[in-house]
Amino acid sequence: MHTHSIAPWWRHRWPWLLMAGPAFVLVAGSYASYLAYSRQDALVVGDYYRQGKAINQDLRRDRAAGALDVRLALDYQPATGMLEGRIEAGEARADEPLLLHLAHATQPEKDVRLLLRPGADGRFSVPLPRLERSRWTVLAEPASRRWRLEGRWDWPARPALALRADPEARRASRAPADG
Repeated sequence: MHTHSIAPWWRHRWPWLLMAGPAFVLVAGSYASYLAYSRQDALVVGDYYRQGKAINQDLRRDRAAGALDVRLALDYQPATGMLEGRIEAGEARADEPLLLHLAHATQPEKDVRLLLRPGADGRFSVPLPRLERSRWTVLAEPASRRWRLEGRWDWPARPALALRADPEARRASRAPADG
C-alpha cells in the first residue's frame, strides 16, 4: 500500500491566489477611506442662496463688460516666469488696475491672484510662478468691480489666451429702445 502525504493548505498556491483579490480590495478600500476623511471636499458649496445671488451679480458685470467691449490677451512665458498681456477696454479706462484670478480646476490652494497694472497703452507684465498643467478658470476684473471677463485656459496646451466680452451684451446695450 502506498500512503500519500498531503501537504497542508498553506503550501498550495490556490488558496493564496484566491485570498489575494479580497486582500487587495481591503488595502485599496482602506487607502480610499483615508483619502476621503483626511482631505477637504472643496467642490461643495454651503450657502446655495448666497451663491445664486452672486451669480446674478456676475451676470450683470458680464453684460457691463460686453457694453464696454472689453478684451484681454494673456501670454505666459515659462522660460522667463512672466505673464504678459494687453487689456482693451473700449469705453472704459485701459490703465485701471486689474485683479486677475487663476483658479485651479480641483485644488483651491493652488489658485493664483495677481494685481495687474497696465500702462497707458493697456500692456502689462507681471512675474508669475510656474503654472501647473491644468485647466484654469480665469477671472479678470477692475478694482472697481464694474465689469468682469471669465474664461477657461488649458495650459500648456494653449500658451496664450484671448478673452472677449459677450458680443450679445454689447448689441443689447446699443439697441434702440422700443417705444
